[in-house]
Amino acid sequence: MPSPKLPHAAQRLRPLPKLMFASRWLQLPLYLGLILAQAVYVYQFWTELVHLIEAAFGHQEALATLVKSIGYKAAAIKDVAGAVIGYEPIAKLNETILMLVVLGLIDVVMISNLLIMVIVGGYETFVSRMDLDGHPDQPEWLNHVNASVLKVKLAMAIIGISSIHLLKTFINADNYDEKTLMWQTLIHLTFLASAIAIAYTDRLLSAGYIHKPADAPH
Repeated sequence: MPSPKLPHAAQRLRPLPKLMFASRWLQLPLYLGLILAQAVYVYQFWTELVHLIEAAFGHQEALATLVKSIGYKAAAIKDVAGAVIGYEPIAKLNETILMLVVLGLIDVVMISNLLIMVIVGGYETFVSRMDLDGHPDQPEWLNHVNASVLKVKLAMAIIGISSIHLLKTFINADNYDEKTLMWQTLIHLTFLASAIAIAYTDRLLSAGYIHKPADAPH
């Protein structure tokens, strides 16, 4: 009686395929590095938040730090010839500064979300399974994640980040020239068009796979 054939996963790999397959673990230091980058973003978030709270209570040094970090300038002071000779001093936190700082905090959060997608989704897709089935905190999108889905989600996250940057620029438009505003808008539209193209291509590929005849060669 012939011995039962072992499942493909249990078969012993040849040395070269085994080495090539094991090379996926070289990505592990990259994902660990992204975790450290996430920690830096957490530190940056809390630093900005502390400065914002201090500025709200009238701390001038914290206000100056916030104004410098967001590139905000008050109303210009001009001479009789119309040339800008300085800017009016900023004595307290105003609505525009507050909005720019909050948008900056939101930007940090969105980039942090992008990092989580890359770390968790990339590790699950390209390195090893995390065995999170049944875990109460398992992300919903991780159930059907693959390389194509991950690309679409990353493209959408990049659009969200670009939108925040563009909104910050428009709110502080007086401190930017028309060329900068135009190029930032064009870059954002390019991101949007790229994301639509990626999503459409993924839809075409998925539809072709679903409607593939059962007897078609693989």
